Amino acid sequence: MNKIMMIFKRESAIIPFVAVIVGLILGALIMWIGGYDAWLAYHSLITKIFGSSYDIGEAILAIVPLIMSGLAVAIAFRSGLFNIGVDGQIIMGSLGALIIGTQLSLPPFIHGLAAMIFGALLGGLWGALVGYIKAVRGINEVITSIMFNFIALYISHYCIRIFMPQAGTQRSAMIHDSASIQIGWLSELMGGARIHWGILVAILAVIFYYIYMKKTKWGYELRAVGYNNHAAKYAGMKVPNVIIRTMFISGVFGGLIGTFEVLGVFKYIAINSVTSGLGFDGIAVALLGGNSAIGVFFSATLIGALTYGSQGMSFGADVPGEIIRMVIAFIIFLVAAPGIVKLIVKPIQQKMKKKV
Repeated sequence: MNKIMMIFKRESAIIPFVAVIVGLILGALIMWIGGYDAWLAYHSLITKIFGSSYDIGEAILAIVPLIMSGLAVAIAFRSGLFNIGVDGQIIMGSLGALIIGTQLSLPPFIHGLAAMIFGALLGGLWGALVGYIKAVRGINEVITSIMFNFIALYISHYCIRIFMPQAGTQRSAMIHDSASIQIGWLSELMGGARIHWGILVAILAVIFYYIYMKKTKWGYELRAVGYNNHAAKYAGMKVPNVIIRTMFISGVFGGLIGTFEVLGVFKYIAINSVTSGLGFDGIAVALLGGNSAIGVFFSATLIGALTYGSQGMSFGADVPGEIIRMVIAFIIFLVAAPGIVKLIVKPIQQKMKKKV
């Protein structure tokens, strides 16, 4: 019990917790000012998330890509890099999965696994290219990665239109059934929710991230470079290698998101003029989660659940879904400005000390 209390006494745990509570209160205040019933809105939100097995499954579906995106951003943050190009890596991952899923004929399971691996590698190589330009040429990764988002988008469009079009539509051909990673029996059990093996992969990715960062030599080097790359270089670490390797792993996480969407959810790629935006959501997830494995998991769960549940607010309480985006923004703002949270928490801590 004492160990549990010590965890909650740490600022790293207190600040996000208080930020969530205050964010929800501010959201309720805005709803009240707008003439909405905040209690009914939050009740509708919770009901939407947990109202049925289908809703639980779809909420999980919304959480999975945020976990992966948060990990992609977090591992780059820990090395002192800002990977704002996760969207591009998602696109390359989805393109790789689509190529294998439509152009090859393989046995069921093997086909999906091969498509996932190829998509992940393609996303990783796309991220590693940004890392190489940073490490060798010294060009800021923010500039190159955000430009690579649009390069990836139009490469994807070109490949779909030339090699994998669906006649008369603005999308690609469907993948073969053998390439699907949906879990059919579990989807049926959960009312038709689009449950896929990416859920298990996301959990394994969180475990991998923790072990890699805390228990391996490469993780130690990554953290050392993030703290001070000059000191890391002086200590004999090959900083360019660390940068490229980190961006490759970050890209793999992003690429896997694309494979999940193609192989487990939509079964095709739509030709859109903009990227998904999941990479930018990952920045919020990583920031709220403090770039830690468990933090990213819980922050992705929170943001994913709130985003999915906002549909219930719209239908159940006639509250605009954008209110939840404001709540999330409040939470991120408070985490990014911990001094405000400390001002709120300090009087409470002082009262608790007096009682003791």
